[in-house]
Amino acid sequence: MSKDHGPSIKKDDTYEALREKGYDRQKAAAIANAQANDAMSPSEKGGKAPPYEDWTKEELLARARELEVSGRSDMNKDELIEALRN
Repeated sequence: MSKDHGPSIKKDDTYEALREKGYDRQKAAAIANAQANDAMSPSEKGGKAPPYEDWTKEELLARARELEVSGRSDMNKDELIEALRN
């Protein structure tokens, strides 16, 4: 039986398992609470965006600008993809 960690922890068993794996209290609580919330899907993998190869060069440049990649204006599409992945 898992220990009751109070009202701030929604899934005590998940919280304890994460703490045993070495997660800090805050991270373990966030994950346990997200799993208890039906509106959230913390175990689902992301990746909804298409791969960079499907982006236009203009889209890649805009993303590189957001991430402040230096030298982006001189890069071709392949170089932008590599820079964004690193």
